[in-house]
Amino acid sequence: RASFLYKTPQFYTTNHIWYTHTTMQQKEYLTKERQAELIKELDHLKTVRRKEIAQDLEYARSLGDLSENAEFNKAREDQAVIEDRISQLESILANAEIVTVHHSSVVEVGTKVHLRKKGATKDITYTIVGSEEVNIEENKISLKSPVGAAVMGKAKGDEVQVKTPAGEVVYTISNIE
Repeated sequence: RASFLYKTPQFYTTNHIWYTHTTMQQKEYLTKERQAELIKELDHLKTVRRKEIAQDLEYARSLGDLSENAEFNKAREDQAVIEDRISQLESILANAEIVTVHHSSVVEVGTKVHLRKKGATKDITYTIVGSEEVNIEENKISLKSPVGAAVMGKAKGDEVQVKTPAGEVVYTISNIE
């Protein structure tokens, strides 16, 4: 199985999984479930993947000349990706604020917000989450996204304007759970 690695200052991807690397330590909002998933991933990377990479490096060294050794170069790239992800996970977990779902009169992290686009008859429901829990298929959007940022702190009945690539969209908050 081929592994592709593309690097830019802010993003890297391997096998179609995108990771962002932030240089500033920012508060990260997580549910207990997501925190447990990240802890499990970190443990797997430290205990299983590090050993696998070490074995791959040892095998590649046994092949001889390292200057033209594709196996060695791939293992080193994999090692860099794993170590970067470990560092990122440790930073996220160190700066995590655990949120609990509760009923509120204003939109905050962890709440479901029902929005009605101006002129529409149906609502769309989003759950406002931290950036580590974003899942568009489940309508979980980041509090830092245009919609998330626009609705944070707003109450039922408030109108919000969201700048999108297609222009400005006006939503009314029809319900908050």
